[in-house]
Amino acid sequence: MKTHLKGFKLTSVFILIALASMVFGCTQEKYKESTDETLNITEFLRANEEEYSLFLEILEVTDYASFMNTYGTYTLFLPTNAAIEGFLGDVGAGSISDVPLEDLQELAKLHILSDVVTTVEFNDGKIATPSLQGQFLITGASNINGESSITINKDSRIITSNLEVGNGVIHVIDKALRVADKTLAETIDADPELSLFAEAVRETGWYDVLDQPVTYDQDSISSHVSVLAQTNAIFQEAGLNSIEDLKARYSHLDDPTNPEDSLNLFVAYRIIPELDYLADLAVKSVVLTKAPLEVISVKLASDSLLLNEETFNGIFEPGVQINRAQSDITASNGVLHYVNDNFFIKKRFPAPVYFDVADQPEYRQLSAVFRKPGNYAELARSELSEVTWEGNEAFKMGYLAAATGDGAQLSQAWHGDVVELLRHRTGVINNLAFTTPVIIKGRYKIWVSYRQNARASSSVRVLFNGEALPRLINFTEYGNTELPERVLESQGYKRHLSVTTSRFNSRLAGIVEVPTTGRHTITLESLAYAGGQSWIDVIEFRPVDMDQLYPKFEAGGDGLIYE
Repeated sequence: MKTHLKGFKLTSVFILIALASMVFGCTQEKYKESTDETLNITEFLRANEEEYSLFLEILEVTDYASFMNTYGTYTLFLPTNAAIEGFLGDVGAGSISDVPLEDLQELAKLHILSDVVTTVEFNDGKIATPSLQGQFLITGASNINGESSITINKDSRIITSNLEVGNGVIHVIDKALRVADKTLAETIDADPELSLFAEAVRETGWYDVLDQPVTYDQDSISSHVSVLAQTNAIFQEAGLNSIEDLKARYSHLDDPTNPEDSLNLFVAYRIIPELDYLADLAVKSVVLTKAPLEVISVKLASDSLLLNEETFNGIFEPGVQINRAQSDITASNGVLHYVNDNFFIKKRFPAPVYFDVADQPEYRQLSAVFRKPGNYAELARSELSEVTWEGNEAFKMGYLAAATGDGAQLSQAWHGDVVELLRHRTGVINNLAFTTPVIIKGRYKIWVSYRQNARASSSVRVLFNGEALPRLINFTEYGNTELPERVLESQGYKRHLSVTTSRFNSRLAGIVEVPTTGRHTITLESLAYAGGQSWIDVIEFRPVDMDQLYPKFEAGGDGLIYE
């Protein structure tokens, strides 16, 4: 758990500082700006100019050399001189001075992350921390002549990895990374294998949408989109060889620009209104699309991502596989994926949503903390995009990946992490509101699961889209380990984990009618005093006609346990 300094400890520190000032007050001290004698990034480049002088020149020209020589935590993907020479040749420049300064600044920032990320943390996909340029980098693997290498953005190979420096880590790469400066529309146009898909995008009017630069609304939500494209070969397998074939099959109004026309919906259903790399899709069960009120379900099966794979009324409906090797193509306004089959809108039925409230995008970006046992982080309201609250401005919401002490039991939570709320009480922090994942319209039971704490709030009201649910949550209440599970369920409780423990409890807050498919708001309003932390594990939305006990959540793991 997080350690808080007591008053007597602070007093001791002040006394030591005062004594040190008396003893050394007449002596001029020299303080090191770094923690040891290890070279910082810029110093490392200067010490190895024969290999990296050109990237050093870029840092100096852009005035980035100085901040890359200060104390901090950075990851640098360092192009060799040969890699920079290749870049200069590609852009038709004879030297670095021939490249516009703005282009050099964007190039330099693309190679730097403001976090230390070693190859151990690469997951064959998007690196959680974006580059300083703003675009994400993609890791992968290649095998050339029997030699395996880690790749960055698909075609740049790491030739030396995990070089520790005073302010971070360096990975040397054999090809300079390139800023994605084409829009999604331009990226689709540039691939001849997508020529029929590109025609459909133009015919329906979606080209202009996919050609827009990124903007941000009043809530700092970006206009990034993700596109699920299919090649000419995939269309041909479905008997679609031309835009006329597409119109004949899908354009039921003979007006593809009409938002209600089936061909327009065919394209809109392939556009996801957020930035979703494969790594993002892998942790989602459902995503919204630009087709009104229509969603796509996502399932991770082994190493495959499947879209719309479901079993309804005992009938299995195979999904559409995303082509992982081709996908994760970054564009200036989003990301492009490829699918292996033709597909159309599928009518959706209510499906369970297991909302791990600790899985917030800002916590996920803390790669050294997120789901790393024994780590703690806390963020203020202004730092969280999908959580807000009324109350004390100084309050911060904690993220805890549990390990020892109280954490030894907290580590039994699903994924081994929880949200920690300090002083969740009236007058300090109340009306804590979370934005939910996408929920398909329908009727659901809402369960709130937590780790018991005797000092937590004993009376918490749950509101869905502002409407109060009938049952209050008592975060001080232990879980019942004696009653049969079905009897416990009839009383509005259950054991949600794969282990039987009284320290975790799950309470039915009520039944709601979700009116529209999309993301909604669930609020936890404290009505009582709390002298300690509240630890929330998961909030479940289960269709009313679904088994409410199974699947359970794997204690300390990522899986679901079926009866």
